[in-house]
Amino acid sequence: MAGETILIADDDQGIRTVLQGALAREGFDVRVTSNASTLWNWISAGDGQLVITDVVLPDESGLDLIPKIKKIRPNLQVIVLSAQNTVLTALRASQRGAFDYLPKPFDLVELTNIVKKALSFDNSNYTNKKDIEEEELPLIGRSPAMQEVYRVVARLINTDLTILINGESGTGKELVARCLHEYGKRKNFPFIAVNVAAIPKELIESELFGHEKGSFTGATSRKSGRFEQAEGGTLFLDEIGDMPQEAQTRLLRVLQEGEYLSVGGATPIKTNVRVVAATHRDLPLMIKTGEFREDLYYRLNVVPIRIPPLRERVSDIPELVQHFLSNCSKDGLTTKIIDKLAVERLQKYDWPGNVRELENLIYRLVVLYSENEIGIEIVDSELVQSPKIEAPVDLDGIVFEDVAEHYIKKHFEALKDEPSINGLYNTIIKTIEKPLITSCLEVTKGNQIKAAEILGINRNTLRKKLKELNITISRGVK
Repeated sequence: MAGETILIADDDQGIRTVLQGALAREGFDVRVTSNASTLWNWISAGDGQLVITDVVLPDESGLDLIPKIKKIRPNLQVIVLSAQNTVLTALRASQRGAFDYLPKPFDLVELTNIVKKALSFDNSNYTNKKDIEEEELPLIGRSPAMQEVYRVVARLINTDLTILINGESGTGKELVARCLHEYGKRKNFPFIAVNVAAIPKELIESELFGHEKGSFTGATSRKSGRFEQAEGGTLFLDEIGDMPQEAQTRLLRVLQEGEYLSVGGATPIKTNVRVVAATHRDLPLMIKTGEFREDLYYRLNVVPIRIPPLRERVSDIPELVQHFLSNCSKDGLTTKIIDKLAVERLQKYDWPGNVRELENLIYRLVVLYSENEIGIEIVDSELVQSPKIEAPVDLDGIVFEDVAEHYIKKHFEALKDEPSINGLYNTIIKTIEKPLITSCLEVTKGNQIKAAEILGINRNTLRKKLKELNITISRGVK
């Protein structure tokens, strides 16, 4: 491996010097340039066994070079460096055929190891893939903690490996799962998300694997399960740590054999589904206590992804704030600004509810306050209330209307003599609709007919609301 030629293109003289020195000490022949044209001339001439390129070069993007390189020299490996540090950069690098992506600043030891792996890697099966369009991606942040997530996601999008995502509630585990699906090779097939914790224990197997007519009381017709619904695509099993033991056994068989039996069925059903699981629980500890199967854990944990809590990525908060403010505007709410001191205050908060808590706070600030610029005083007043809201309280004697009126009045008090309401009605309705419908379905064990009767709406309206609000239900008796 020593003596092989490495071609480096980076417009930063310091980086070129550091890379040249470090790789030369490993015995490599290193050529450096500051531009894409020189790099391309070397590659066209057949020089080099490995390319290291920056994304931003003075004459052409390093990312744009990769498809051209792969067209004439498909086995030539490319390592991408970037100071942009977004998930889009990582995904584009992977999609265009890069061996790996490293955000700046990078660790020299890590880069050297990646260089050695790249030189020994067989890439003869490379095929050019459709590039990712310039669009808003679900994962936000440029912190070092998120960079590792992006790198892992970029490596996995075009594989079928089973993945276990671990992270606290509200960190965005489903967003990572959706990203793996929507930018992977299964993107043209269904993405089915199931919250295991929300399904009654007695219905979990029917929900996942389906049931046959007459298999139990109330099974008046055959019902397809989530594995069947996700055929060809991705099945996201959220809160997998809450899965009952019997269902764990059946899931293990699916992962081992690639087939399952529906409830009451006698013929095995083949399945072609990528499983992505997620949990906020400590599964190794649950194995020790006998709550989770060890063999299932190792089947699920082929590739682990840890999503950092928001307190570990506070540098991402300003970008997240702008993202949520933009979403508010898209939802028809008033365009607002949160001033610098207020954002700094947000960065000092512990965020027990993580990104979801931040998102809810931003929407609350936009809806309840008339000021075009939200200052630190307003932010402080809302953050002080947060622990009180989350703490257990005695609800005896509290009238719901009084609670709602309290928060709505805050908005009107701030308006004074010039009310200017932008989407307040719809926002409040959406806020209460989802927990109302979800709770009703839990009470009826997923029976939509009974739930519709309790709510006083017809079944078609209920189905429409389920789709609009992205509510996952567990169906029992039809």
